[in-house]
Amino acid sequence: MKRLVPVLLILLLFSSHDMFLKLDQYLLEPNAKTTIALYNGTYELSDNVITRDRMQEVSVVANGQRTRIDSSEWYEKDKTTYLNLTTGEAGTYVVGVSTKARDFGQSAESFNGYLEHDGVLDMLEQRKQNGTLGDSAVERYSKHVKTIFQVGDERTDNYKTQLGYPIEFVLLDNPYDMHPGHALRVKLLFNQQPLANQLVYLGREGSGHTHTHDGSTHSHDEDGGHNHDDLIQLRTNVNGRLKVPISSEGIYYLKTIHLVENNEEGLTHESNWATVTFAIADGGHDHDHGHSDDHGHSHDHDHDHDEGIPTYIWVIISILLIAILYLLFDRKKKD
Repeated sequence: MKRLVPVLLILLLFSSHDMFLKLDQYLLEPNAKTTIALYNGTYELSDNVITRDRMQEVSVVANGQRTRIDSSEWYEKDKTTYLNLTTGEAGTYVVGVSTKARDFGQSAESFNGYLEHDGVLDMLEQRKQNGTLGDSAVERYSKHVKTIFQVGDERTDNYKTQLGYPIEFVLLDNPYDMHPGHALRVKLLFNQQPLANQLVYLGREGSGHTHTHDGSTHSHDEDGGHNHDDLIQLRTNVNGRLKVPISSEGIYYLKTIHLVENNEEGLTHESNWATVTFAIADGGHDHDHGHSDDHGHSHDHDHDHDEGIPTYIWVIISILLIAILYLLFDRKKKD
């Protein structure tokens, strides 16, 4: 048991807290019920809920209109925050959430580990060059996230709506017009201005290494296997733009952390986190979104086993292992 303590401490230290808006299905029918999940942790697992008092702004953009959603419409289950939503007319929809800022103090070791683990490599290099790796930090941080999904067959230009968040990804192409082999154009804004030379990571649901832009790989699994996503490292150009390579159908996300020094009393740094999720669909535009329970949860899609071994296989394997261990133990007892 004592050996587990250092491991648990490492898991806590390197547990990233990105925020994502996720749907079970990104292709929906008009006037259909759906549930949007707000993950706070990794893309695959939410570590804790986002309380309503932290929500600065929540919006749905559809058919050229932006509707603000009261935070009281969210609810919590386990460690995830959910919003039930009923779609309206056909079109491309956007949902966004922006959180209030919080301050967080860390030791030098913890802060450096966070920079490396979460890919804030420019600040880590700056600390190395300035000789400040031994300095502790007090960081003010806030998170600003979006998801884009398609309702019906009619494409609309809501996907490029700027929500005015401190930092946000703005798509310049409709992802539901994209196909494998295409490149999706995106711009990154900070305070409504293009953010140049910013590191951005592209993930796709269901894979397992981190790739740099030159094709080399390295692992980002210091959190003990929490994050199983395939990350491609990109960087915005002088105009704050980048091209997202589309390799296959599936669910994609972009994430970035813009971290700068802050000389305000009591602070050393300030960060703004941004993510956006969307899907690249097949040519058939299948809108089958399954049946839902009373809260609108879809049951035809399991986030944890979306592209892995089916759950029933794991159950059978577990039962067989237990049976084998029982027989071995029983035989040893008889001997």
